[in-house]
Amino acid sequence: MRAAALGAAAVLVAACAGSASARTTAAGFAPIASGFSSPVYVTAPASEPKNLYVVEQTGAVRVLVDGQLRDEPFLDLGDDISCCGERGLLSLAFDPSYSTNHRVYTYSTDPAGNIRVDRFTTDGTRVLPATRTQLLSIVHQPYDNHNGGLLQVAGRRLYAATGDGGSGGDPQDNSQNLNVRLGKLLSLDLTRPSEGWRMVAFGLRNPWRWSFDSDTGNLWIGDVGQGAWEEIDVLPPGSALTNFEWPAFEGREPYRDAELARQGRRREPAFVYSHVGGNCAVIGGYVYRGAVASARGRYVFGDLCTGTVWSLKVSGTSLSALSTLGPRLPGLTSFGRDAAGELYATTQSGSVYRLHA
Repeated sequence: MRAAALGAAAVLVAACAGSASARTTAAGFAPIASGFSSPVYVTAPASEPKNLYVVEQTGAVRVLVDGQLRDEPFLDLGDDISCCGERGLLSLAFDPSYSTNHRVYTYSTDPAGNIRVDRFTTDGTRVLPATRTQLLSIVHQPYDNHNGGLLQVAGRRLYAATGDGGSGGDPQDNSQNLNVRLGKLLSLDLTRPSEGWRMVAFGLRNPWRWSFDSDTGNLWIGDVGQGAWEEIDVLPPGSALTNFEWPAFEGREPYRDAELARQGRRREPAFVYSHVGGNCAVIGGYVYRGAVASARGRYVFGDLCTGTVWSLKVSGTSLSALSTLGPRLPGLTSFGRDAAGELYATTQSGSVYRLHA
């Protein structure tokens, strides 16, 4: 009943996302820097309006200062990671009090392929390797894909999203197993880290990129699909433990037994699109709140394989009015923001782009 009622709407949305019927807007992305080694994320602390930190999957974090690349890396994990494919150094987050405590957090896969989240202290210019403190370790990663990979800070909590452990179809049912940390959204109180990680949501396949809306606090997740559907999920602030239903459903379509997703508060995707036209993996983005008027208040996201970048009008927890932003960015890996909330994109070719009017 659920699948039949939603099927027509899902196909309509997917057709719109995969065709020229999406409106094209004047806003788009322009290159600002290149020559990076597999960049997968950019970010900056609120206290550094001139700096942009570029995370390289191969293990280093490089710094653009007023658009110029600083010679010395901010961080270099060297041989302390496994790379590449879906492994490596996958993200960096700054403590909300970074200007005074100089703490940063990294999400990576270690040489054995295990997921780990670490805290470091910096001297204000570079990370001090001896300060490394492990905050999370997931040693039961059965395959080398679906590692999740993003850290975000909201309030005084650090959030991390993990994949289901890999292979296809979640063969070990990790995503629906509340006794493992795979396929989950987790959070840690930075003022009381000894209390450990709290589970916020589950039923995720591979939430590679996701973000908080800086105005509303809603959390938008781009969850990479299996073979047919990509989805964007939304989690309002204060939600009870939420089940995004993988692997019972891929997008809005049944994938395996619906009884697999019987726990928690079940929530359907806010938006789906199909693999028609060469799409293959959603790259979740941000609700844009910056200076480009035509994109403001819209959720910007894209697809890895086609490099198409779209935006959707945000109204509460709903998405509508699909638009295309040019040009295409083949090998799109991530979006990120600077201290002013301006939006950037990275590609596998080593380039960093910025949204412009």
